[in-house]
Amino acid sequence: MDLKDFSKNLRRIDFILIMVLILILTIGFLMVKSATNTINGGLETSKQIRWILIGIPILILFSLVDYHRLKNYSVFLYLVNLGFLISVYIFGQSALGAQRRIPLGSFVFQPSEFAKIILIITLAAFLSERKGKITKISDVLLAGLHIAVPWILIFHQPDLGTAMVLIAILFGMLLVAGTESKYLIGLIFIGIIGIVLIFNFNVLKDYQMKRLLVFVNPDMDPLGAGYNLLQSKIAIGSGRFWGKGLFSGTQSRLNFIPEHHTDFIFSVLGEELGFAGAFSLVVLYFVLITRGLRIGSLSKDIFGTLIAAGIVSMLLFQIFVNIGMTVGLMPITGIPLPFVSYGGSSMFANMMGIGLLLNVYMRRFK
Repeated sequence: MDLKDFSKNLRRIDFILIMVLILILTIGFLMVKSATNTINGGLETSKQIRWILIGIPILILFSLVDYHRLKNYSVFLYLVNLGFLISVYIFGQSALGAQRRIPLGSFVFQPSEFAKIILIITLAAFLSERKGKITKISDVLLAGLHIAVPWILIFHQPDLGTAMVLIAILFGMLLVAGTESKYLIGLIFIGIIGIVLIFNFNVLKDYQMKRLLVFVNPDMDPLGAGYNLLQSKIAIGSGRFWGKGLFSGTQSRLNFIPEHHTDFIFSVLGEELGFAGAFSLVVLYFVLITRGLRIGSLSKDIFGTLIAAGIVSMLLFQIFVNIGMTVGLMPITGIPLPFVSYGGSSMFANMMGIGLLLNVYMRRFK
């Protein structure tokens, strides 16, 4: 990109999207700081700052490199993605009954997080060749197969949360790609059958099954599998309208809520900032999602539209499930809250996603 193109694209930046992102990152940092202030002397807080600072140039890189070039490397990216996912079984580190991370010094690399972004790019490349109209069952099956191989590798780690995100991405992108309604209904029907088979053949680990059963009846195991959910509800409910005050939450700071700096970070926000703070974050997410949808509608080509659709599907599903599980509307799956939960891999992957949205927006003119 020459200086003239750089200057031109700079004037086309979606500054509303950037401002909303900055506000969400600020809230996330404050919540991580509050949740981890008594853990390891706040070591996670300094790491979260590092992840954000590293994520900024990643976002810039993914916004500046013309997204059309990525289409030429879709096969290579897909193979690299499979290589990373397979490497987890060789070099991966086991934690909490799952093997999904590879330790790289102080950074723990989680390939499944980056797999979401890569699959959005490669699936967009595949679907864009159909020119926005999926009318053949063979195209739907091929799109499903495109997701199926990495999905199996991720599900087997096991990482049920990310596996669910991939399904949401597939469905969202097929919808935007002009897939006929009968095929979408068929996919939903197949998904229901798959869920039934998973339960009947005991495919899930014991702790995953308990999480799903607790979702139906949280009181069945209040000191075991249902403990997280009950404590989360207590924390959010105790915050009332204005909250107990920033850094003044008792449920989180006294460690009543497990994983309160990652999976249950929204519980910390609800307790300390109350309904007002939680609603404000939801509004910011709403603006983020609507900007993503607008970017997709303004794209000059179907490839850009599909990339935007994939990013929006990914973020929307993660936001809905994470917030939903903290208040008992969704089962606990371990999906992080975008830009708010502590974690390097999720932060980098989400920054890549926003970078791609900015990329599509800057090149929206034909």
